[in-house]
Amino acid sequence: MAAKPVIAGTDGSEESLRAVEWAAREAVLRGLPLRILSAAALPPRMMDRRAAPGPDTVSDTLQKDRDRALAAAAERAAAAAPDLAVDAGALAGAPATALTEAGSAASMLVVGARGVGAFTALILGSVSQYVSTHATCPVAVVREETTAAHRQVGVGIGDPARSAAALAFAFEEASLRKASLVAVHVWDMPRGQIGRATWALATPGRPSLEEEAARQLDSVLADWQSKYPDVQVSHDFVQGHPGRALVGLSARADLVVVGRHLAHGALPGPGAVRHSVLHHAHGPVVTVPSS
Repeated sequence: MAAKPVIAGTDGSEESLRAVEWAAREAVLRGLPLRILSAAALPPRMMDRRAAPGPDTVSDTLQKDRDRALAAAAERAAAAAPDLAVDAGALAGAPATALTEAGSAASMLVVGARGVGAFTALILGSVSQYVSTHATCPVAVVREETTAAHRQVGVGIGDPARSAAALAFAFEEASLRKASLVAVHVWDMPRGQIGRATWALATPGRPSLEEEAARQLDSVLADWQSKYPDVQVSHDFVQGHPGRALVGLSARADLVVVGRHLAHGALPGPGAVRHSVLHHAHGPVVTVPSS
């Protein structure tokens, strides 16, 4: 079976072209081909009506914009990775759903944090937001990157027992990048409950909540490190808002990985955390669906 490619969505905007460059480098790391996709979707309630030869219709203009976007993206990919196998193609239908469906044949989808034009602006809350929530493969949302490499991959951990998919992706990414990995577990208990919980568990012979969570996280990380002995691993265990902590992590990591389904009660809601990180991260974020 042929390896699934890395797929990048583009609309020709500078944001989406940076995403294509990132996707090209990622494809090289993974030894995979790159496929670039773009859409020429009509605005809502507008129909594509072919008429006699004459001035370009809105549909004609959008298709030309799409073709220019694909050509520009292919050039950027070739410049970023000259030896990479790259092909480009058009999407039919609404960009968000069409790109999401394309993800079933991808090892990873890559989109810009925002954009303009025929790809429905690629603003979080539209295409990027939809794809990063619904695609069946990992989705990278790429923001402007710094030129400095931190050689660090970060991963957000809610319930360690339900983080296998995110950890598998993060460890593989760290190994490919020859980077260290830091796992961040954020304890966000309402202030009024902290005293009661601490009193209940901080008794002689019983671990505190923090100690128990740290023990579970250490155990899970040790299992994964045995599979990736080349990856240097550490973890941060902090109290606060998960989204804020992961946004802070994104300022010092080359990539932040978050799972899409986290344990109920461990965080203030996986959708809220993911939304916060995707909107405010300082660099690329990959959302990984749970298996």
